Amino acid sequence: MNIVLVGTAHVSKKSIEDVVRVIDEVKPQAVAVELCYRRFLTLTQSKPQEISVIDIIKRGEVALVLFQMLLSYIQRKIGEEYGIKPGAEMLAAISKAREIGADVLLIDRDITITLKRFWNSLSLFEKIKIVFHILKGLFGDEEVDVDEMLKEDILERLVKEFRDIAPSAAKVLIDERDAYMAAKLIEASQRYEKIVAVVGAGHKRGIERYLKNPELIPDIRELEKVEESRFNIFKIASYTIIILVILTFVAVLTTMNSEIILKAFIYWFLINGILSAIGALIAGGHPLSALAAFLSAWLTSLNPMIAAGWVSGIVEAKIRKPTSQDLEELTKANSLRELMKNRVFRILLVAALTNVGSMIGTIYGAYVIMQLTGINIPKVIKDNLAGLLSRII
Repeated sequence: MNIVLVGTAHVSKKSIEDVVRVIDEVKPQAVAVELCYRRFLTLTQSKPQEISVIDIIKRGEVALVLFQMLLSYIQRKIGEEYGIKPGAEMLAAISKAREIGADVLLIDRDITITLKRFWNSLSLFEKIKIVFHILKGLFGDEEVDVDEMLKEDILERLVKEFRDIAPSAAKVLIDERDAYMAAKLIEASQRYEKIVAVVGAGHKRGIERYLKNPELIPDIRELEKVEESRFNIFKIASYTIIILVILTFVAVLTTMNSEIILKAFIYWFLINGILSAIGALIAGGHPLSALAAFLSAWLTSLNPMIAAGWVSGIVEAKIRKPTSQDLEELTKANSLRELMKNRVFRILLVAALTNVGSMIGTIYGAYVIMQLTGINIPKVIKDNLAGLLSRII
């Protein structure tokens, strides 16, 4: 197996020179790069790939896409500050491979799969902490060690910064990708005599370990699966609150007191609606999007299959009608203000903050209704069950 690994810094001029020099010296039949097809297209196409904002909202991937945009924004800012486009060494490798007639191999796992596996592995609190620390680094006055930053890509940097916050990050973002790329290289070595692999410096040691010990590589099909986390405290809490609210309304209905029933519904409607609408307005949403959030939140809060943010986000998308130009401008945004002016970013933010408002409204609304009615839910359930059993027996 003749595989030469070149570890690079993703925003470094020296890395570009090293890549070109090694390919010139080795003259490989194939050059492997730490890219998946999506990232390859992003780097090589002049226009960004088309995406459907409405599809993103319907799939419930708003938070994930916003997180991905934030990471891309940070890496691009670092590159602009030091005069190097992120991924320039990968482009140099691809260009040199074509120059010498070598095949180009894309060996990294799809970025969407990686980020989904990463995101699903985090608890709600880990997600909040990570986003908070990224924003703090973006807009805070904290000193940044540039030399250290240039040694790795933004995903690798993320792992080091937040290892204590999210221990699973290292496994998904680094270890799994090391194994995946090593498996791809071993597979390619059966077709090519010489391969030069260009990877981030943070991956080099891990890939070398797997190349020397291929029996340690997991089943690559398992590494490509995207599954919901087995224990998601946020989902468990959401379902628990929904069940409590439904039981509360059932208990209210059994009292046959129309005044209490009406009052409970009004409180539930207003609390959910107002807080969801506030979330949409904070994100800079259109008044009609806020109205949609206000009118739908009471019902979506009782249905785990749909979210208020989906409704407000889709209304926002219909009103703003984002274009391919918005996507292109999104990749060039240099400040939070410019991001907020972008229609794609604004739509996703409206959906996300509406959901935050709805979540708060659901929790607070359930508390207010239980305080208002003074109904003992466990006692009502027990009495109803006892009555049901007595009729059956």
